[in-house]
Amino acid sequence: MNTTTLAPEPLHESDSYGTNTLAPELLRKMDAYWRAANYLSVGQIYLYDNPLLKEPLKLSHVKPLVVGHWGTTPGQNFIYLHLNRVIKKYDLDMFYVAGPGHGGPAIVGNVYLEGTWSDIYPDVTQDESGLKKLFTQFSFPGGISSHVAPTTPGSIHEGGELGYSLSHAFGAAFDNPGLIVACVVGDGEAETGPLATAWQSNKFLDPITDGAVLPILHLNGYKISNPTLLSRIEHEELEQFFRGCGWTPHFVEGDDPDKMHELMAATLEEAIEDIREIQGNAREKSDTTRPRWPMIVLRSPKGWTGPKVVDGLQIEGTFRAHQVPILVDSEHPEHVALLESWMKSYRAEELFDENGRLMPELADLAPKGDRRMGANPHANGGILLRDLRMPDFRKHAVTVPSPGAVNGQDTMVLGKFLRDIASLNQDNFRVFGPDETVSNLLSAVFEVTNRQWDARKVANDEFLAPAGRVVDSMLSEHQCEGWLEGYLLTGRHGVFNSYEAFIRIVDSMFSQHAKWLKVTAELPWRRKIASLNYLLASHVWQQDHNGFTHQDPGFLDHVINKKASIVRVYLPADANCLLSVFDHCLRSRHYVNVVVAGKHALPQWLTIDEAIVHCTEGIGIWQWASNDQESEPDLVMACCGDTPTLEVLAAVSILREHLPELKIRVVNVVDLMKLQSASEHPHGLSESDYDSLFTKDKHIIFAFHGYPWLVHRLTYRRTNCNLHVRGYKEEGTITTAFDMRVQNDLDRFHLVIDAIDRLPQTGSKGAYLKQQLQDKLIEHKQYIDKHGEDLPEIRNWKWSNSR
Repeated sequence: MNTTTLAPEPLHESDSYGTNTLAPELLRKMDAYWRAANYLSVGQIYLYDNPLLKEPLKLSHVKPLVVGHWGTTPGQNFIYLHLNRVIKKYDLDMFYVAGPGHGGPAIVGNVYLEGTWSDIYPDVTQDESGLKKLFTQFSFPGGISSHVAPTTPGSIHEGGELGYSLSHAFGAAFDNPGLIVACVVGDGEAETGPLATAWQSNKFLDPITDGAVLPILHLNGYKISNPTLLSRIEHEELEQFFRGCGWTPHFVEGDDPDKMHELMAATLEEAIEDIREIQGNAREKSDTTRPRWPMIVLRSPKGWTGPKVVDGLQIEGTFRAHQVPILVDSEHPEHVALLESWMKSYRAEELFDENGRLMPELADLAPKGDRRMGANPHANGGILLRDLRMPDFRKHAVTVPSPGAVNGQDTMVLGKFLRDIASLNQDNFRVFGPDETVSNLLSAVFEVTNRQWDARKVANDEFLAPAGRVVDSMLSEHQCEGWLEGYLLTGRHGVFNSYEAFIRIVDSMFSQHAKWLKVTAELPWRRKIASLNYLLASHVWQQDHNGFTHQDPGFLDHVINKKASIVRVYLPADANCLLSVFDHCLRSRHYVNVVVAGKHALPQWLTIDEAIVHCTEGIGIWQWASNDQESEPDLVMACCGDTPTLEVLAAVSILREHLPELKIRVVNVVDLMKLQSASEHPHGLSESDYDSLFTKDKHIIFAFHGYPWLVHRLTYRRTNCNLHVRGYKEEGTITTAFDMRVQNDLDRFHLVIDAIDRLPQTGSKGAYLKQQLQDKLIEHKQYIDKHGEDLPEIRNWKWSNSR
C-alpha cells in the first residue's frame, strides 16, 4: 500500500493558534483514542471474525458482502473525540447530531468505546467477544444499519436521508438553556435545500431561554462521485458566506494528525468560550444584541488515514474513499493483505489489552454517566417527556341549538384552545408553521405569546420577540418540520400548522420520522415521545382566491402508506369535533396525527357532548339526519370531512323533501382509518361493525375530502362493493367554494343525481328531480359566469332538519 500523503490544505485562521492547548501526553492519548475509533470503524465495515488480528487475516474473516461508508468516518471520529474533551473540561450537557449519518461506523464505534453501547446492548461486551459481535452486526442481516439509526444510542437523527440535521439540532436546543447540540454537517448534505436554508435558524435562537447549536461543517471535499461545492470555492468566499448567514466561522484545516489535534482543541475551546460569553451577556447583562454564534469548518481529507492508493488509483482525499475503499472478495484475494496492512497501521495492540478491552488510560478520556453523548437523556427524549397541562377544551365549545343552526370557523375555535395550552406550558409546547398561523385563524395564541424572532424588528411588526411559543416567521416547511421533530425527539410537545397543499413539501421528512417512530417502538430502551401533530387548514375546498396551485389533498394518501401502528388521520366535521380530536392528539404518544380542518364559516352540527361521543367512536350514524330508524335503508349517504359533510346533508335535505319515501342513512367518518379492516389497522372496524353501518348490499354514496380512490383503497376488502366515492379530481381555479365542489362533482346536486341513478325505485319522480337538478347546474354555471358568485339559494342554504 502506497504511503504517500496528500498535500495539506492551506491553513488560514487556524495558523494563529499556538501549540499549548494539549499537553504532549494528552495529545498522545487522544491520538491513540482516535486510532481506536478508526480501527473499530474499519472492523465494522469489513470483518466478522478475528477482530484483534491475532492471527493473519484471511478472506474467511471478511464479510461476504462489504457495505458501508468510510469517507466521512475518520473525520467524525476526530470530532467526537474532541467533543468528549470539552465535555469533560467544561462539564457540558452536549450531544451529537450526525448529519452525514451514513458514517455509522464512527458513531457506533464511539458509543461503544465510551461504554454506552454495552450498557444498552449487554451482549456486546467490552472485550474480544464483544468486538466480534460489534463488527458482525454492522450492515449485516439481523444486525444494524450502516448509517446512524434509531438503534444507535445518542442519536435523534436518522442518517439515511440528508438535509435535516441542523433543523433537528435547533429544534432540540429550543427551551433547553443548558444544552449544546453539536451538529456535524456533511459538505454534500450542505447542498440540499433544507440544510442550505437551516443556516438561517440562528435568527430564531434566544440565548436566554434556549440552548446553543454548534455546527461543524465537515468539509472533506467529495460526495459519492463528485466534488462538493463548498470545498471548491475560495476560502474568502466560504468565510463570507457563513458570516453573511450570521455565523462566526472558525477554520481547522490540514491532514497532519498532531497539528490537527492541536488546532481542533484550541478552536473548540474558543467556540465554547464564545457560547458561554454570548449566553452570559444575555442572561446576566440583559444584552439583547443578536449574537453571531460560532461554528467550525473542519477541512480534512476524505477517508483520512485510510488507504492512499489501491490498484493504481488514489483513494484518500478523493471520491473513491466515500464508500468501501478496498474491494475484498474472492475476485480480489490480494486485497486481503491491503486490508490487513491498513488495519495494522492503527496499532491495535497499543489500544486494547489482550482481552480486547480499551486501555484504561484511553477509556478515561471519555465522559462518564449521562455526560457521555451516547447516554445523554435528550437523545432519548421520552425519558424527559412530561405530560402537557391540558385545559378543558369543552369551555371553547360552540353552542349548537340544533344541527346547522349556527355557523362557525373551526380553526378559529381551535386557536383559543391552543392559546390556553401555550399559556399553561411555557417551556415544553410550541406551535410551528411557515408564516400561516394567522392565515389559518389560530391568532388567539398571540394573546399569550409571541413569535420567536431574534433578527431586526421595525415599528409595524406584530408579535415578534426573542422568545415565544410560536415559531412561524420563516417561510420554509422544511425548517418548521425539522424544528418540530427535534423538539419532539428531545421530549417536548408541538403542532405543525400548514396549508394542506404545501404540506406535500415535507412528504419525505414525514416518511423519515414515521420510520423512526416505527423502529424506536420496537426498541425497549427507547422511550415513547409525543406525537407529531399536523393541522392542515386552508384546504382543497376553501381556495376561492388562491386557485388550482393551492389544491392538493394528497398528503393523506401518502400518510396511510406508513405502518398502521404509527399513522392516524382525522377529518372532523365541525369545530366541536375538532376540539375533541385535537385534545386526543395532544395527549397521545408516538404517533403521527394528521388533522384536516377548515377555517371558513360553515354550519355546526354537533353539541360538544355529541362531538365527544362521535369522535371517540370515530364513525357513526347521524340519526337526526337519517330516516331509516325502523327499517333497512334504501341508500347510505356517507361523508368524511367538513365540506363533504355539508354537501351530503344538503343532498339529504333535497332527497327527503322530494323523495320522502326513500329510507336514507347518513354515516359520518371522523377517523379515516375506521374504514380499513381491523386486521390491517388497530382503529379499523370489524367486518360485522362495518356491515352494521354500511349494510352488506345497499348503495353507498360517499363524499370524501380527498382523492376518491383512497376510500376505495381502504375498503376494497369489505363485503359491500356498491361503493360510489366522490372527491377531489384535479379540477379547480379561482372560483367560489361551492363552484369548486361542482367542478369536482362533490356538490349536493351531483350527489342527488348519483343517488337517483343508483335507485331505480325512484321512478318518474326521481327522473323529474334529476332533470331539475341538471337544469340547476346549468343555471349555476351561467350565474357564476355572470355574477362571480353562487346562486342565492346556495349562499343562503340552511339545514332545516332537527334532532
